[in-house]
Amino acid sequence: MIRVKRVYAQAVPEDGARILVDRLWPRGFTKASAPWERWMKEIAPSNTLRRRVHALSEAGHQEQAWAEFVAAYSEELDDLPAAVEELRTIAAEGPVTLLYAARDEAHNNAVALAAYMKRKGGASG
Repeated sequence: MIRVKRVYAQAVPEDGARILVDRLWPRGFTKASAPWERWMKEIAPSNTLRRRVHALSEAGHQEQAWAEFVAAYSEELDDLPAAVEELRTIAAEGPVTLLYAARDEAHNNAVALAAYMKRKGGASG
């Protein structure tokens, strides 16, 4: 099962394997204080995609930005079969919580990644 949670939310045993899926290290954490076991920055959206979507969103086109982000990020993930398979393998072993730092709980890369994994046959719940 794959869950999604903000990195700043309290860790609980039900989270299972906690995996940071942001490209950038979140503010306020040192490596010693990081509340996750693994950082899979290779599966995060590219910097180019992040910047493009941020610019659209800042211009007031949030719905368009989200739709474009999901489509483009899915294409990026299609080009990362090893990372996707690694996440699928981890999820097959038990619960996984994808961690993100964004403030928007409904529109972020972890939500898009979890949906992608569900569409592609990865465990999601």
